[in-house]
Amino acid sequence: MEILSKIIAIGASTGGVDALEEILSGFPASMPPILVVLHMQAGMTRVFANHLNGVTKLSVKEAKDGDYLERGQVLLAPSGKHMRLINKNGRTLIVECKIGPKVEHCIPSATVLFDSVADICGSNAVGVILTGIGADGAKGLLKMRQKGAPTIGQNEDTCVVYGMPKMAKTMNAVQYELPLGQIAKNIMSFA
Repeated sequence: MEILSKIIAIGASTGGVDALEEILSGFPASMPPILVVLHMQAGMTRVFANHLNGVTKLSVKEAKDGDYLERGQVLLAPSGKHMRLINKNGRTLIVECKIGPKVEHCIPSATVLFDSVADICGSNAVGVILTGIGADGAKGLLKMRQKGAPTIGQNEDTCVVYGMPKMAKTMNAVQYELPLGQIAKNIMSFA
């Protein structure tokens, strides 16, 4: 299995469906693994993953416990389960998808994902927080930034709801605040 140089972690909520589609459709098939937490109704993450497969060059799937990370793949956290990055044996990265208590009133939680990516990848990751209601992801994104990862927040003008990115910016978790149309290009420059 190849040694992965970067991991991209993205969190979004209200308005995130369109934002993610725009970002992911701008990526080549050679992108590093992308882990996504999007607050969606039960049963909709698989439908959305299938839709994204038709509009991107990436392989997109609803994550399941034990999935390996692969270049060119997007793993979308399943509704009702937290998704964490796990270092299986010192060099193999997998995801863990488990039911657990809500974090920041959310399951899945972007903070849970970001925390695990910060702990395992440090500066070998990129953290992105997109449009959404509430504070989910802000604390985890701050941890990623403190561990040396570049962090990106969607700007207010292009958010459907400037909640999650605003909270992250207020906490100084956002290193680069960008309009939606510039986020894909900036992720690629770091990854």
